[in-house]
Amino acid sequence: MSTIADQYRILDQRPAWVDRSNRGWLRIEGRDAVPFLHALVSNDVERLTPGEGTYAAYLTPQGRMIADLEILRRGDVLLIGLAPGVAGPLASRLDQSIFADDVQVSDVSSSFAAMLVIGATAARDVSQAVAVDIARLHALPELGQCDIAGGFVMRSGDAPLDAFTVVVSIEARASMVRRLESAGAWPADDALATALRVAAGRPLFGVDMTEETIPLEAGLLERGISTTKGCYVGQEIVIRILHRGAGRVAKRLVTLSWTSEPPVAPPAGTPLVADTRAVGHLTSIAPALTGDGWAGLGYVARDWAVIGRRVTIGSPTGAVAEVTGFAR
Repeated sequence: MSTIADQYRILDQRPAWVDRSNRGWLRIEGRDAVPFLHALVSNDVERLTPGEGTYAAYLTPQGRMIADLEILRRGDVLLIGLAPGVAGPLASRLDQSIFADDVQVSDVSSSFAAMLVIGATAARDVSQAVAVDIARLHALPELGQCDIAGGFVMRSGDAPLDAFTVVVSIEARASMVRRLESAGAWPADDALATALRVAAGRPLFGVDMTEETIPLEAGLLERGISTTKGCYVGQEIVIRILHRGAGRVAKRLVTLSWTSEPPVAPPAGTPLVADTRAVGHLTSIAPALTGDGWAGLGYVARDWAVIGRRVTIGSPTGAVAEVTGFAR
């Protein structure tokens, strides 16, 4: 059986595709769709033009996360990509926020299939599979989209290599998979995608972020929070931390690396220890892309959120992990 490091080396020559059809999707439409969502989430929705996208958090009034959202402007409607299992509850919650607005929210998760294509030549193979000029794909910013027959292609940032998500109707999934594989992409499972996501320092809602998370703890400031837009739910807490607290939070989500013998991955939630006391915990764990040890995401107390700082992974591993960067 090939290792994650073996698969990663293949990505230099041939991209992999990973099924993302379990993601949730909401469709928000109506005359007031854009201002409605703009007033609720942490990033600027009103600036989006068709084919553009932005990442945002939807917060409680106490500044805790309800969900993270990939907001795509698709013509006159907004299409929202969500972590698995979030779409239904979020649709109900958004419905309860509609009063006199001309807004309709629909859970359309069952209508779409999505395939994440990752690799050094991902743009080339996606271009061939969907008949789109490769220059258009190279020019896409993160969450930018270009239309294809029966769907669209979106650039993803969840890997340290080129990555694109191909979204089509559920009925067209099998045909699109055949086209991607004919173009050279090979099927990979979620283990490779997780290793790439961890290497890129990208947190996943439901794993690295929960309904107790403040987005600044998870490193979402630059990617998911506008500091210039008008009010949104939870803004007061975010601004208080940024302005009065100089952005300092009690804990930070960091990237970590370590080796261990025997080479067994510790479970999520394993404590991170320094000076004989717990200073955090692991959230995501994956084999290192180089094949040498492990990589992970985990929260550590502010004083230990320093690149180069070392913490001990709790029993039974006992390995020493180094902070290598920050989630983003």
